[in-house]
Parts: sequence; C-alpha cells; structure tokens
Amino acid sequence: MSAPALQLSDVRKVYRMADSEVVALDHATLTLDADEIVALVGPSGSGKTTLCSIAGGILASTEGSVVVGGEEITAYSDKQLTTFRQHQVGFVFQSVNLVPFLTARENLLVVDELGRRQGKPARQRADRLLEELGLTDRAKNLPSQLSGGQKQRVAIGRALMNEPLLVMFDEPTSALDTELGQQVMELIRSEMKSRGTAAIVVTHDERITQFCDRTVHITDGVLYA
Repeated sequence: MSAPALQLSDVRKVYRMADSEVVALDHATLTLDADEIVALVGPSGSGKTTLCSIAGGILASTEGSVVVGGEEITAYSDKQLTTFRQHQVGFVFQSVNLVPFLTARENLLVVDELGRRQGKPARQRADRLLEELGLTDRAKNLPSQLSGGQKQRVAIGRALMNEPLLVMFDEPTSALDTELGQQVMELIRSEMKSRGTAAIVVTHDERITQFCDRTVHITDGVLYA
C-alpha cells in the first residue's frame, strides 16, 4: 500500500506582529490518500492558502509535521524545498499565471527546464498532456488567443508536467461560468484519478464539492471535517 500523499500533523502557522501573534493555522491535522481529491472550503482569510502553501513547501510551519508521499519536509532548507516543489507538487493558481509571451506548449515546457526531463522527453510529455487535455490544436497559441477554459486546461497540464504526488488548485472555477466550471472540475477529477494523484481544491463554491471525494471546512485556521 502506497504512503499517503499528504500528512499534516498538528500544524500551526503563527505570524508575529509587533507585540501580538496572528494564528493563520491552528493545530491542523489532515491526511490525503494517494489519489484522493479533497475540497477545502472556507471564507477569505480562513487559512486555506496558508494550509496549501505549507503542504506545498512554499511556507514553513511554526509547529507540527508535514509529510508528502512519505517524505518529511518539515525541517527542509529553502534549497531542499525548491527541489521538492519542482518534483513533487503542482500548483494551479486562481489567476492561471500563464506566461503571456509563451505558447500553450511552451508554458508546459518551461516547467521542465528545472524538472526531471530535458529535450525530447520533455517535448513528448508536453504534447501528450496537451492531447489528453484536448489542446493539440491550440499548442502554438498564446494565452491571449485562448478561452478561459482553455487557459485553465493549460494550467492543469503545466501542473502535471513533473508527475507530482500532490496538486493544489486555488479556486479553479472562480473565473468561469457554471457550465464551464463543471467541465473543468470533471477534467480535474478524471486527470487526478487516472494518474493516482492527490489534490486539494480550494473553493468558496459548494457546488463543485460534488466532484471531490470529501470536503474539509476551515474557519479561523481551524479544520473541520
């Protein structure tokens, strides 16, 4: 049996401001199985981004343990975390963040300039992902020439380039209408399940939780199952 994709154990994140402390994450414990999709639901400022940033190795926790795919990253240096992120975690941001002067294919390839593939293997991986995502005929298009849904699919492909263990989706449907949002969530579910990849989907929209295996709520840095 494979190790859980993510194990957060009693994780706290505290920011010290002058003479006070702000608790962004309060003793959070969460486990994701290898191909589990979890919806993380909560209001703005509830700690959703902090949790994902710690799980993805962007932020260090103040207390607690963070294990991704059996790899304890809690005490990693900045250099170790950079390498970890390149190989083990994918991110799909709310604003998509595609490089505007690169084509759809190049937006995937730029990820692997620092990744595990170079040259022909990287190009083959990018082309295969674009085909699976229905974007072969858009491979040479710039982001400005793509629809909102197509941009989101390119972002998903980019997040999958390095075959991560865990992908973070930050409000993936917020800029899309209901129908297109459902299509994107169906795509996310099928892509994650077909690869055995775990995902956290951050959302305010309770309608998309039906595409996830379970829902976890967060309020004031506290997780509720």
